[in-house]
Amino acid sequence: MSAPILLRQTSRLASGATRQIAVALVTGTLAGGAVFPAFAQDEKPAQDTAAPAVVVPKDTVVANVGGQPITEQDVEFAAQQLNDQFAKVPQELRRAAALNALIDIKALARAAEASGLDENNPEFKARMAFLRDQALHNFYFQQRVLNSVTDEEVKARYDKEVAANKPEQEIRARHILLKTEEEANAVIAELDAGKDFAEVAKEKSTGPSGKDGGDLGFFGKGRMVPEFEAAAFALKKGEYTKKPVKTQFGWHVIKKEDERLSQPPAFEKVKDQVRQVLLREKYNMLLKEARDAAKVEVIDEKLKSQLEKAGVQ
Repeated sequence: MSAPILLRQTSRLASGATRQIAVALVTGTLAGGAVFPAFAQDEKPAQDTAAPAVVVPKDTVVANVGGQPITEQDVEFAAQQLNDQFAKVPQELRRAAALNALIDIKALARAAEASGLDENNPEFKARMAFLRDQALHNFYFQQRVLNSVTDEEVKARYDKEVAANKPEQEIRARHILLKTEEEANAVIAELDAGKDFAEVAKEKSTGPSGKDGGDLGFFGKGRMVPEFEAAAFALKKGEYTKKPVKTQFGWHVIKKEDERLSQPPAFEKVKDQVRQVLLREKYNMLLKEARDAAKVEVIDEKLKSQLEKAGVQ
């Protein structure tokens, strides 16, 4: 696998991993999209210049609602879950905003209980069962996957991929794209007469690289259309095509500027992508073990068929 392929693969896997992890971490919002007018700010939040906050023990009771305590841990969790809704709230007020949201939630919850809307309601019971399982899923994922991938594992996986990928030949080329063969032959005549390739490209190329002197940078095989690739790779360093090359885009005059063996992407540039690959692999392994242990049985034949077609059953 070449270094460019590694980049493409990690980008693709990272995309898939991001989707799966996003699903894994969906927990909803405590206040269901509540707005907090007492804390909302239309202007840009002010910079937090207050003194460092005093660390409050998580089991500290900071408020009571209907005799039920709200602890510092409750406030921290609410702040995390409602973080997006606090985007316009100054940093120094977010803890208070989280507490305000919790008070609203608990007050309405007590009112719901008083009205008989509690665990005896079938719809509520179903919702609570889902939320409990979802929370356990997310917490287990965090403990067994998110917190388990170390920097050392990421670097080791990167080194393994690099070692497994043989360098491939890459070339750097310029081209001048023209509409007709006659125009391309006229350009070749100008180059034969000593004109600079990059300057002619800037003046006459109809391609988007014209403004850059026709520079296409380095590329390996499989990146260009076949006709262009064959002509470019056949050239010696410093040579340009003596006959126009026709492709679906028009007529090309191509110059080979340089050649080299492909280099692996720098670790710093792809380490986050590699981490996402490891996260996805660990999540999928954990999920397979859990599904096997749970002995899943889909009774609805239509749903079973759809799952089988999707390759997830």
